[in-house]
Amino acid sequence: MTAASRRLLPLVAFAVLAVVVVVVPSFVSGYRAQQLAYVAIYLIAIIGLNILTGYTGQISLGHGAFMAVGGYTTAILMVDYGVKDVWTIPIAALLTGTVGFLFGFPALRLSGLYLALATFAIAVSTPAVIKRFDGFTGGGSGINLFGLPELTASLAPVEILGQELVFNDWLYYLTWTIALVAYVLAWLLLRGRTGLALRAVRDSETAAQSSGVSLPRYKTLAFGVSAAYAGVAGSLFAIATNYVNPDTFPIALSILLLVGVVVGGLGSLVGLIAGAVFIQFLPEWSQQISNSPGAPSVVSGLILIALMFVLPMGVAGLVARLRTLTKR
Repeated sequence: MTAASRRLLPLVAFAVLAVVVVVVPSFVSGYRAQQLAYVAIYLIAIIGLNILTGYTGQISLGHGAFMAVGGYTTAILMVDYGVKDVWTIPIAALLTGTVGFLFGFPALRLSGLYLALATFAIAVSTPAVIKRFDGFTGGGSGINLFGLPELTASLAPVEILGQELVFNDWLYYLTWTIALVAYVLAWLLLRGRTGLALRAVRDSETAAQSSGVSLPRYKTLAFGVSAAYAGVAGSLFAIATNYVNPDTFPIALSILLLVGVVVGGLGSLVGLIAGAVFIQFLPEWSQQISNSPGAPSVVSGLILIALMFVLPMGVAGLVARLRTLTKR
């Protein structure tokens, strides 16, 4: 394979993925289209988490909390202010990105497990904070979006490019369009000087600083960008579920997102779709193997352990090995 072919391969692969995304709803049921929409939502979230953890080396166990900020932003804007669902998405990204950026400043003093515990504390405390401000967030009862005219295609099909789409199909195209755009934006961000600086921070903060890389600038930038991605994912999650409450964004969600990043491959965008598929369908696969009480959780753990033995570097590591074999 020539150098030119290797450079064109990612573009060809992305074009093939885009074509597959467009034609898939014609071959699957509405229920399966909804499941694939959740795959796209998880993909957006773990792209952002990978920018922070995989490329910058800052471990976060609190991205479920950032998703909650995005989800509640969408729900409150739709219910209280009558904003159309699609217009709440960029607002959720901006607000959550600002929250993540501001959190990046106190996080500058932390690293490794200490940072992981600090972010995990955010995930633990978020449900309590939501319940505390029940007049604003609906408390434990949450906020119901079902049947709102601001929720596109919820009351009647929507026509896009001459094609009528019911809610599940509309949700599928909305989430995957945003996911593909988010993927391209992350690729553009990471392939230039910013990406090099983030990798330098991950590999050695001392060496990066001695080379002129500003640690505060790039660490806070990584937190802000990563949180913005999580905010978009949380906004779409609220639209997909038609409902938000503290249990919509549990503590386990933050752990699942990190699992998705590890399965996809830390420090790479190549395998993240596989990571998103894994965390969406793992509960279903586990229940198919054994539906006894408590057994699906055990099966999920065993599957994850086996996968880490087979693919210690995630799906991205497998792709890298295949590329090496192709070059040879």
